[in-house]
Amino acid sequence: MRLSQSRLSKPRLSIATIAALLFPLALTFLVLFCPPAAGVQNPHGVQLVQVKADATKKPQAPAPVIAPPGSDLYVAQRGDSITSVARKQLKRTRYLTSMELTGAIREANHNRQGVFLKSGEQIIIPGILEGPIVEKTVPVARDFEVRAIYLTGVMAGSDHGMRIIRHWREVGGNAVVFDIKDSDGIVNIAFDHPLATGQRHYISDLPKLIHFLHSENMHAIARIAIFRDEHLVTSHPELAVKSHRTGESWRENGKLVWTDPSNPKVQDYDIALAKFVAQAGVDEVQFDYVRFPAEGDQKDAAFYYQTEHPDHPTKMQRSEVIANFLDRAYTQIHPTGVLLSLDVFGVMAWQRPVDLSHTGQDIVAMAKHCDVLSPMIYPSHFFGMDGIAHPGDAPEHFIGESMDRFMLITKDSGVVIRPWLQAFAWRTKTYSPKYVEVQIEVAKQKGGIGFLFWNANNDYSKPYTAMPEMRAAKGRYFRGDEVGVKPEPAPATPTASTAAPATNTSLETGPAPSPSDSGHRAQKIWRH
Repeated sequence: MRLSQSRLSKPRLSIATIAALLFPLALTFLVLFCPPAAGVQNPHGVQLVQVKADATKKPQAPAPVIAPPGSDLYVAQRGDSITSVARKQLKRTRYLTSMELTGAIREANHNRQGVFLKSGEQIIIPGILEGPIVEKTVPVARDFEVRAIYLTGVMAGSDHGMRIIRHWREVGGNAVVFDIKDSDGIVNIAFDHPLATGQRHYISDLPKLIHFLHSENMHAIARIAIFRDEHLVTSHPELAVKSHRTGESWRENGKLVWTDPSNPKVQDYDIALAKFVAQAGVDEVQFDYVRFPAEGDQKDAAFYYQTEHPDHPTKMQRSEVIANFLDRAYTQIHPTGVLLSLDVFGVMAWQRPVDLSHTGQDIVAMAKHCDVLSPMIYPSHFFGMDGIAHPGDAPEHFIGESMDRFMLITKDSGVVIRPWLQAFAWRTKTYSPKYVEVQIEVAKQKGGIGFLFWNANNDYSKPYTAMPEMRAAKGRYFRGDEVGVKPEPAPATPTASTAAPATNTSLETGPAPSPSDSGHRAQKIWRH
C-alpha cells in the first residue's frame, strides 16, 4: 500500500512551468531561423529608399542668360528661326539688313549654329537702339564735287549694296545716288500717302541708311522718278495722260506709264515724297523724268493744263508747266538745306525746237529752280548725231560737245553742271577703265563739277579700277572734295563751243529692258 501511495504522490509539472521552460527555446529558434519581417518584404530597402530620394530631387535650373548693355533678350516661340527673329527685331537695332543682324545674333550667342530655335530658348539680340535713328542733313555747297555711283532701291537695301558702298568709298568715291522711286512707280520706303500704294520696303529704314552713308563720310542723294510712274497711272488712271480719240489713258508706244505732269494731284504727290525724304536726313533730292512724254503719238495726248484753259490752250507751253512745278518744289525743298538736282536729256544741249516742245525741258528756265543740273550725256545715246556712226566709241567728242553747250546755255545762272556718265558697255566696243577716265577728265576740263556713274545693274568694276589711278593724279580728274572739308576754289569756266546744232530731229531711244542682276525686277541698261 505504501508503494502505490508513493507513485501516486510523485510531483507533477505545471503548465506554467512547461511554458517557462519552452519560451527560451522558442525565442532562440526565432532569432536563428526567422529574419526580421521588414527584411523579408524588401531585402533591398536601403537602395530603394535612395532611388526614391533621387527621383523626387528637382533638376537644377540652367544659368540665367544675361544680356550685356546695348542688347536685349528674346524668348523664342514655336517655329522661330534666327533669320525670322532677325527680321522681326531689325528695326530695333543699329543693323541695316536682316542678314547682317543674323550674323550678329549668332556671334552674340556663342557662335550659335543651326537655323531653328527651341521654344522658350533665350537668345541675345545685339545692337539695340534706345529709340529710332533720327538723321540730319549734312549741308554742302551746291558746287561740292560729288563723285557718285547709282544704286537701285533693291540694291541699296541689301548686304551686297553695303559692300558696293564701302568699296566705292575705299577707291575714292564720296557719294551715292539711290532710288526712292524709279519709273516703275514703286516706292522703296515706308511713306504714308494715299497715292503711295504697292510699296516694297527694300530700304527698311531710310534714316538708318542715311546714317550709314554719313558714317562713311558720304553725300546721300535720293533719286525720285517724277512723272513717269507706271504704278500710279495703273492704280489711278484718272491721273494719266488722256487720249483725245478714246478718252482713256494715253499710251506711249503701247505702254501705259505716264502720269499727267500738269495734274496738281500728281505734282503734290511727288513734292510730298521729296519733302519726306528731305526730312529723313538726305543731303540731296534728285528729280528724274521731270518732263513730258517725248515719244508716241503726241497729237493724241491730252493734258490737264489744256482742259483748264480751253479758250487758249496753245498759249501755255509744256516748258511752262515744268518750270512752274519746279518753282513750287524748289520753294518747299530749298529751305530745308537739302540740294535739289535735276536729270535732263543730254540732247537738250542742242536746243532743238522739237525736243523742247515734246519734253518741256527748257534748260534756261529749269536752271532757275534747282542747285544742280545733271545732263545724261552717255556717249552711246547720241546715235545719229554729228555724223558719227558709233557715238559710243567717241566719248571725247560727245562729252566735250555736250558740256560746252550746257555751260553756254546756263551761263550766269549759278547752277552747277554735274553730268551723268556712262558706266556700261552698251553700243561701244571700247568700254574700259580708260573709257571711264576719259569721260571724267573731259567733263572736268569743260567746267563740270563732279560726276555720277550710271549702271542699272550696279556693276562698277571698271570705275573701281580707274579710280585709284585718277585719285593719284591729284587735280587732273577731280579736286577730291570731301564732306565736311572746305573745297578748293573752282576753276575758271572755260569758253563754250559755238558749234552749230545738228539737224537730226529724233530723240534718244534705246533697247528693251534687260534683267537686273538683283533678280527682283527688270532694269534698263539706259534711261533718258
